[in-house]
Amino acid sequence: MLFAPTSAVHGVLASIPSPTVSYFDIGPLRIHVYALCIIAGIIAAVLLTNWRLTRRGAEPWVVIDICLIAVPLGIIGARIFHVLTHPGYYFAEGADFWAVFRIWEGGIAIYGALIGGAIGAWLGCRWTGIRFWTFADALAPGLLLAQAMGRFGNWFNQELFGLPTDLPWGLEIDSDNPAFPEGLTPGTLFHPTFLYEVIWNSLGVLFLLWVGRRFRLQWGRLFALYLIWYSAGRIVWESIRLDPSEIILGLRSNVWAAIVGVLIGLALFFIQKRRHPGLEPSPYVPGREWSPPGTVQSQGDFVDVSEPPADELVTGTATSTVASK
Repeated sequence: MLFAPTSAVHGVLASIPSPTVSYFDIGPLRIHVYALCIIAGIIAAVLLTNWRLTRRGAEPWVVIDICLIAVPLGIIGARIFHVLTHPGYYFAEGADFWAVFRIWEGGIAIYGALIGGAIGAWLGCRWTGIRFWTFADALAPGLLLAQAMGRFGNWFNQELFGLPTDLPWGLEIDSDNPAFPEGLTPGTLFHPTFLYEVIWNSLGVLFLLWVGRRFRLQWGRLFALYLIWYSAGRIVWESIRLDPSEIILGLRSNVWAAIVGVLIGLALFFIQKRRHPGLEPSPYVPGREWSPPGTVQSQGDFVDVSEPPADELVTGTATSTVASK
């Protein structure tokens, strides 16, 4: 069964079992659950972002035009960032270089996705006329939702778990898993950092939806809060997670990335608040506005609704007049 435990359960609710499989075959096609989790997250983010953009007055489904560029660049950036922060796994002597391209085995970094996705979103916004910061604010809750859903892929792959623990929600990991730490006895439980992040990100979705509506945060300030919320959580999870990423000044590279994320979020929030104290006039840049079908355009085709001159009124009236007595 898909959800069968991989080791003996130490009592009712005494541990969290890991799935026994990470893929299934349909004929010659192999479907990886990790990929399905990522795809499901992307779809959920697109739907939520479309709803939020449409409420702001944007053309329905314009988000798809932007995502056609942002999503591929985000995935590429996420993989590149992961590979560069785990060079020993891919480039050390005896390592399998071609594993760099086997993304279905796991290994994408959200901060690389943010860099690549931001470039793609900026290009997509220029293409569609949507303000970049309007799109970023609309995307922020959906981005956290996608990350929460994507973390279940780590669970199926039995990867990126935390330090050993005896807590009742400890995560079971196969002892023959390549990521299982050497020297530990089979049956050792680990912190389910995937679950911690799922809970944290889900709470973040609710927080961003509430605070964005309550204070009408625009001009990128809601996206700034996303960076602060997500990165603050990552600082904690990365500190207890077993991860072979590079150590820089005593901290893993992913911890440094999370710290930078918090600082960028804080700077972005206050800079944008100072530069743009008012509300955005439109989700579109000037001159690229979209109007729903059937509305009267105030620009483009000009319709003269002023009264004609007096002489035109005389010549344009009916020839029959009321006889005066």
